[in-house]
Amino acid sequence: MATAQINNTEIFYERTGDGTPIVFLHEFAGDYRSWEAQVRFFARRYAVVTYNARGYPPSGVPEDPSDYSQDIAVEDLRGLLDHLQFDRAHIVGFSMGGSAALSFGLKYPKRVRSLTIVGTGSGSSRGGDNAAFLRDMEYVIQRFEKEGMDAVSGFYTSGPNRVQFQGKDRRGWQEFNAQFKEGSARGHANTMRGVQSKRPSVYELEHELKTMTVPLMIMTSDEDRPCLEPGLFLEDTMPSAALTVFPKTGHNINQEEPDLFNRSLLDYITQVNAGRWTLRNPASLSESAVLNPAEMGKADDR
Repeated sequence: MATAQINNTEIFYERTGDGTPIVFLHEFAGDYRSWEAQVRFFARRYAVVTYNARGYPPSGVPEDPSDYSQDIAVEDLRGLLDHLQFDRAHIVGFSMGGSAALSFGLKYPKRVRSLTIVGTGSGSSRGGDNAAFLRDMEYVIQRFEKEGMDAVSGFYTSGPNRVQFQGKDRRGWQEFNAQFKEGSARGHANTMRGVQSKRPSVYELEHELKTMTVPLMIMTSDEDRPCLEPGLFLEDTMPSAALTVFPKTGHNINQEEPDLFNRSLLDYITQVNAGRWTLRNPASLSESAVLNPAEMGKADDR
């Protein structure tokens, strides 16, 4: 077991393989084990790091909710890169981890070779009204604090964007559910209170995202409704972004479709490493379905 003392909290991590580093950030309902199919695949070529966020044993579980926030998650990632002596790394974040990865790329772009954000944007609303999302978060927090992990697992791991995994790969879903139950109710409640309930909407980041040139791959799925529209917004806003949509898939993309996920991620990282990931061609940014911007100007002058 490897640990690092980061921002007054013990952070557990695993490092597998050698080469250019890839660091994976897990989702709210997972932990470092959620990336097992990716570790086995990418560690043949890269130095792969998975870790547990604060609140997820064997990482430390601070009791004070103020010790949890997206900004703290960003600094925990920076501290881990420093501990591992990685100047730069490919960063892959899923859901909660994707939000932290995106914020990390905005704050520390020179530490990033590429960003991949998976199933990210839940709770974001174009109109800024996330009252329903916050109401649901408070309900889940209360269930964590009053009844514990087993009670919450009865509904959380089979939510509307998890049933696809449950129906497609029953054995994989059962493993996911069992690992969720092993978590800390306090850690999950504090994480949901300090991170999910307070992190910025992706739409609030529009100004910063428009100037971000770090290579970015957005991965989402057609049946993960809370993340599909934010994914489209991010792809449309960021000049360095591309979007991959997985068909007939729910939230747990990397576990539900591991082979397709791994191949898609490998192709993207290979392009970045080869210097072939370019910014979007401005000629594609036209209000016309037929005419490029230059031709649009000529048409307007007629």
